[in-house]
Amino acid sequence: MTRSIPITAPAADDLPPSPRPVESPSRRRRRRVTARPVAGALFVLPFFLVVVAFLVVPLGYAFWLSLSTKSLALGTRFTGIDNYVRAFTDPVLLDGLLRVVLFGLVQIPVMLGIALAGALTLDAVTTKFAVAFRLIAFMPYAVPAVVGALMWGFLYSRTFGPFADLPTLVGGDPIDFFSASLLLVSLGNIVTWAWTGYNMIILYSALQGVPREMYEAAVIDGASPVQIALRVKVPAIKQAISLAVIFTVIGTMQFFTEPQIMARFAPQVSAGYTPNLYAYNQAFAYSDFNYSAALSFALGFLVFVVAYAFVFVNRRRGVRS
Repeated sequence: MTRSIPITAPAADDLPPSPRPVESPSRRRRRRVTARPVAGALFVLPFFLVVVAFLVVPLGYAFWLSLSTKSLALGTRFTGIDNYVRAFTDPVLLDGLLRVVLFGLVQIPVMLGIALAGALTLDAVTTKFAVAFRLIAFMPYAVPAVVGALMWGFLYSRTFGPFADLPTLVGGDPIDFFSASLLLVSLGNIVTWAWTGYNMIILYSALQGVPREMYEAAVIDGASPVQIALRVKVPAIKQAISLAVIFTVIGTMQFFTEPQIMARFAPQVSAGYTPNLYAYNQAFAYSDFNYSAALSFALGFLVFVVAYAFVFVNRRRGVRS
């Protein structure tokens, strides 16, 4: 007689752990790719909130102001593009815009020409003096625009300025730097003094990125230093020159600080001497904030058109060459 042995099921604790499902490589890759945008968005979020709060919202409010008109009798009412039609037909604005364009046609080539010549000279000179000269040339840019304009206002003075009485040494008449015929020249000198060093450093930095092999090949071919500068270095930094031109054009269209300061020395600097000065006076001298906002957006639109036209023409030339 055989004895049967009872068979009992093993306890749950005695069972070996079941293997975890293996995650496929493609699924892990998709999970990592999905997590990256979320992490990137969290890093960008503070900057995005600052931009929205201090740029997008003020611009939106200013644009809404430009589409409205406020009067004592009717209050604030929506008038659409009436302020813009008024701006583009305003003779004061058009006169100031023409003045700024004439100013830029002379001042921009002179300033960038001096900056380019200085950058090429610094790139060719490798002595210790070049380091000191870079610092000295950049110093006017570090001076606040208001302080620089006030300083030149005193230097231009006919009573105690050092330049006005120079012609009297040879029997000439004192120079009135604030006269209607010389005021733009005086303002152009202030802007050139302040911004030439800044543009020179930009162009010099671009020259430092040009491969030295290009210079060595030009020297082997028998090129002179002048030919190397004009035919090798200048074409190599064409993009940097274009960038400097765009920034300078934008700054010229926003011409404000120097004429605002010079108004206390030159009475002919009227409220509409430049478009930016005209928009400022409309808001803070005449309390016409709606029209001032329209002037600001109209000026911004003109700056965008001019900058885009320059980039488009420059790009077409690059494609043809």
